[in-house]
Amino acid sequence: MPVRARAAIDAPQARVPQAEAPASASSVAPAAPAEGRGIPISLPKPGAPAAKKAEPVAPVEEAPAEPPAVQAPPPRFALQLLQAGSCTLLVELPTGEPFASRDPGYLLLRDLLRAAGLPDSPRLIGEPVRWPLLARGNLDQGPQAALEFVQSFVAARMEESERSRCLWLVGLPAIRFAGEGDEGSLFRELQVDGLGATWAVPGLEALMEEPALKGELWRAMRRVRQRWSSEIQ
Repeated sequence: MPVRARAAIDAPQARVPQAEAPASASSVAPAAPAEGRGIPISLPKPGAPAAKKAEPVAPVEEAPAEPPAVQAPPPRFALQLLQAGSCTLLVELPTGEPFASRDPGYLLLRDLLRAAGLPDSPRLIGEPVRWPLLARGNLDQGPQAALEFVQSFVAARMEESERSRCLWLVGLPAIRFAGEGDEGSLFRELQVDGLGATWAVPGLEALMEEPALKGELWRAMRRVRQRWSSEIQ
């Protein structure tokens, strides 16, 4: 055999590399999901108002307790109730003591009664009303309490006595705490619930110190005396 042919036979055959078959779809490992995929992210819409941050709530402060009401100081006065014919008189006692027969204030009162055509010797009704009632204690003895007491006292005594056509209120304490009036009520008639028709007269001490008041009193008396003069006649 020729030598060339043997060399061809003895030479090892070169391997032809085989092409690798493409991997099937089933054998391909799925790609790892992208990080964060599947978590919805809400984005603010254009024009939408930005969410406000919650502000800290201030602590609720308790309302301060109201201070106790301050009681008005008690007024001080002394009044005497009298009856003269068909008129009842609530008269301020200038000295705080009951009338004496020779007191200048009592003599002036008798003059007023004579000018009004009434008996000039009035009858006392009960003891004088002195305010405050108590010198000590926590009892309310302010102006409103004084008014309620005086009005109830006078109303009760007027019911017990003979019928009164007019109640004279002589002096500012009588005008304030029985007639609910003031200095502007002088010489005027006042209609008071529970007491009827009343007439506001200056105090006896004021009439003695200011003679000009007597002239106004006489003029007012002519206008008011018709309330009781018809019964006298």
